[in-house]
Amino acid sequence: MRIARFSLNDQPQYAFVQHDDTDNKDYLICLDGYPLGAKPVSPTGERHALDEEGIRLLAPVIPSKVFGLAKNYAAHAKFMAEAGQAPTPVPPEQMVIFSKPSTSVIGPDDPIVYPDFSHNMNFEPELAVVIGRIAKHVSEADAMSYVLGYTCVNDVTLRDLQGGDPMWTRAKGFDTSCPLGPWIETDVDYANTKISFSLNGKDVPEASGTTAQLIHSIPAQISFISSFSTLLPGDVIMTGTPNASMELRPGDEPVVHIEGVGSLRNVVVHA
Repeated sequence: MRIARFSLNDQPQYAFVQHDDTDNKDYLICLDGYPLGAKPVSPTGERHALDEEGIRLLAPVIPSKVFGLAKNYAAHAKFMAEAGQAPTPVPPEQMVIFSKPSTSVIGPDDPIVYPDFSHNMNFEPELAVVIGRIAKHVSEADAMSYVLGYTCVNDVTLRDLQGGDPMWTRAKGFDTSCPLGPWIETDVDYANTKISFSLNGKDVPEASGTTAQLIHSIPAQISFISSFSTLLPGDVIMTGTPNASMELRPGDEPVVHIEGVGSLRNVVVHA
């Protein structure tokens, strides 16, 4: 099941996304409430084609917080070490957690704004986990029962600031640094899902990988993060980027592709 947040004539609302084989189009089946709330939601009977004029997909959630895993793939840890961002290619034994504020979140096709205080913006395609209910001190065995679904995320990073600032707050938390979308997919093989990336219409194979290569599994991530921070419905965990991370420039069109979820497109613009 796919859950989307969209705007119709500037009015945000939620919908299920369904494919109609009769015309080979995707439709938004409008819902009467918030699917992460305490009350159940149901279809209103209203539907709109995704390509209908006035329809715009938004970030599927506005989380209270976004957590990310750094160097959670051996290939990316090695890449960062070779780029001078780590003292050793060996991945860290403990999870390295960082966060992004809710103000960093944008949706599909929204602009990523290249700030004037940086000169080295990088993309990082990742599978994102969306939490569905309050999670605190969750065990690994129970962790996946707290997940609503999955979406695409681009963990946009200012690499020059990441190397220069003592903390990663500016490097990873600046406005527009967390594109999410296009929707939440509830049925994904999270343990072996392919992540790929394209830039300006060309595949970037050195940025691809699969969640089967994660160092710390998704259940382990949820359990660990919930041990120190209560996860709320709609919160997001960025599970790590699988391989190489490269530079973005104004005018670029980055697209994150997640098998079984979909594609997240944005465009980079000058501040």
